[in-house]
Amino acid sequence: MFVVKQRLIWFILSAILLIASLYSMYTYGFKLSIDFKGGTLTEIHYEGDRPAKEDIEQSIATNDFGGFSVRPTGETGYVIRTRELSETEKESLSASLSGGAIERQTTIGPTAGAELQSKALKAILVVVLMIVLFITFAFRKVSKPVASWKYGLATIIALAHDVIIPTGLFVYLGHVSGMEIDLLFVTGLLAILGYSVHDSIVVFDRVRENLTTRSSNEEFEFTVGKSVNQTFARSINTSLTILITLVALYIFGSLATQSFALLLIVGLIAGTYSSIFVASPLLVTFYNWQKK
Repeated sequence: MFVVKQRLIWFILSAILLIASLYSMYTYGFKLSIDFKGGTLTEIHYEGDRPAKEDIEQSIATNDFGGFSVRPTGETGYVIRTRELSETEKESLSASLSGGAIERQTTIGPTAGAELQSKALKAILVVVLMIVLFITFAFRKVSKPVASWKYGLATIIALAHDVIIPTGLFVYLGHVSGMEIDLLFVTGLLAILGYSVHDSIVVFDRVRENLTTRSSNEEFEFTVGKSVNQTFARSINTSLTILITLVALYIFGSLATQSFALLLIVGLIAGTYSSIFVASPLLVTFYNWQKK
């Protein structure tokens, strides 16, 4: 019951995290990869030990390419992202790579990048819409004391919570360490949405079951609190199992998947928190507003 009774504390904590995330997005802006804004991606490979990342960056900086990023890949290579380069500029880049052999060089035009950006946003919006429609349909027979569409509204708020917080963190990391938002980031957000709604439905389903068996004088707040208590251990244990896997992937996995694993770790924690401490207490808040 402490989760529901102390809901104001959880709402304030979520509000602080959301404001910090939105501030980060507003202040620093999105550092988009060439997947979305177009550019040239160059993958290089070195025989034996590769030079230090700082040395590669210093060599590339001698060219007038503007902004660029260098990321390790595998044990002997780097991936270099730049604006769209001409053939002459590609030759200049190759000459400044300290003996590295170019394995792959791909150019994405700004039109294709803008189209990918639009499709990624549409994919997220469609997933959110379908989730809300499904929840509204699944709880259509639960009309008392809270209407079924309010379960969908609580889910929307929780999903927004779970997307904004990791996005804000990654925008900040893009500012301080050059981390970029790419298609893999969008894939991670979609995975977070799926996991978050799954966890929320487990709690909501228990609320629905307890509503059918509760006594006539049992308060809705008590029913929701009891439902959260009954699913609390399951939610935490499931999340911990996945979290251990993701942490192992982040620590021992390749550098290419580190940012993806970090995104899922943050999203998993935010999703577990929102399903327990945000979505269910929101039902009680909606009920109290309805009574007034």
